[in-house]
Amino acid sequence: MSGVWGTGGPRCQAALALLASLCRARPPPLGLDVETCRSFELQPPERSPSAADSGTSVSLLAAVVIVCGVALVAVFLFLFWKLCWMPWRSKEASSPASANPPPDALQSPGSRGNMADKLKDTNTLGFLEAAVKISHTSPDIPAEVQMSVKEHIMRHTRLQRQTTEPASSTRHTSFKRHLPRQMHVSSVDYGNELPPAAEQPTSIGRIKPELYKQKSVDGDDAKSEAAKSCGKINFSLRYDYESETLIVRILKAFDLPAKDFCGSSDPYVKIYLLPDRKCKLQTRVHRKTLNPTFDENFHFPVPYEELAERKLHLSVFDFDRFSRHDMIGEVILDNLFEASDLSRETSIWKDIQYATSESVDLGEIMFSLCYLPTAGRLTLTVIKCRNLKAMDITGYSDPYVKVSLICDGRRLKKKKTTIKKNTLNPVYNEAIIFDIPPENMDQVSLLISVMDYDRVGHNEIIGVCRVGLNAEGLGRDHWNEMLAYPRKPIAHWHSLVEGNPRL
Repeated sequence: MSGVWGTGGPRCQAALALLASLCRARPPPLGLDVETCRSFELQPPERSPSAADSGTSVSLLAAVVIVCGVALVAVFLFLFWKLCWMPWRSKEASSPASANPPPDALQSPGSRGNMADKLKDTNTLGFLEAAVKISHTSPDIPAEVQMSVKEHIMRHTRLQRQTTEPASSTRHTSFKRHLPRQMHVSSVDYGNELPPAAEQPTSIGRIKPELYKQKSVDGDDAKSEAAKSCGKINFSLRYDYESETLIVRILKAFDLPAKDFCGSSDPYVKIYLLPDRKCKLQTRVHRKTLNPTFDENFHFPVPYEELAERKLHLSVFDFDRFSRHDMIGEVILDNLFEASDLSRETSIWKDIQYATSESVDLGEIMFSLCYLPTAGRLTLTVIKCRNLKAMDITGYSDPYVKVSLICDGRRLKKKKTTIKKNTLNPVYNEAIIFDIPPENMDQVSLLISVMDYDRVGHNEIIGVCRVGLNAEGLGRDHWNEMLAYPRKPIAHWHSLVEGNPRL
């Protein structure tokens, strides 16, 4: 029986369980005596291997959980000791003076109230600002005073930054839609009442634009350099009616600038009768002198009727044998009848204007300006051009005119005329209209560009001119004359200069 009992098979266990249930029955069934059942019940059944394994695994799992919990508690205590206990101890050790404050720092509540009242006095504001700056190094200033000064300064800084700007006018909204936003602070009514002395903003945190303004020294130097004189030149003009020839006599030059290292120059003069640059004449070169005497005659065949449209251009150069010739300056005589009617020889003295390269005659354009203040309408009528620069290999151009409305350096609108084929003297008689309110007339200007049309490739610019309050010379005068005589077309000839039409 013990051998069968020790077997751990599932069939044996099922048979033992059945036998045990039969022995418990009262009375026992036939074939089983009482002694056999008692001997069977007195022998306890052995545990199966599966029950023993499960008990062992539960015990191991409990041990692992306990060990992990203890480890987490230890880590937590270590971190708490490092992060909280050690810094606090080091801070207490580094500031022993905090345990024994000086007697001056111990003040009564009444004295603290007096100190808070002093904050409202503007005379002591500078001292308190300085106290804030040295508060990190001087322990004599109470913490209440430091906090009060900081709150006082921050409150006035916020009041200073709270500014509002008025809205712009709603007239001519179609035009002002293109304008950049501008704030007219001068139109704001701030009232006559001034804030109390204690509420006036301080200078802390205030931006002063005058400190950031830079004087245009370079621009002034460039203008003065461009306008300075480079000596004088003496020449005479006479017209021969029999041969229909203009006789230009270059007499002498005086006080020329030195261009060579030896302190001298080798000057000579080129003569043009504009707009024709193909016919170029020049004097002989005079060596190592700043006051040359030329005394040479030059003949230009030209009808007398065309003299009013011609210009005399004199360019003074310094001759260099092994390098490019240096330009000393130039003289442009716009009106040949300035001194006389050219029937007799007339001597003329002119200042030589500083120049780095020869001026190129790009041509002229005639247009009229007319402004209607009641309707806010500006009309520019392109009349014609003359003596334009040839841009094509055929010796002609295909010119058209582009007019751009400029405001604060930005191009708001642009309009164009028709294209005139194969001509250097086109006639347009075309009107271009812009809607501009009267209050914005001092902010805008017009850029007139004469372009050469090319069927293939980009269109080339021949020359530009500008009119407006910010323009120079005739462009500003023409604009002011238009404003002085409203509803009246004002026409002028304008010389074209090199420039960028995208400005």
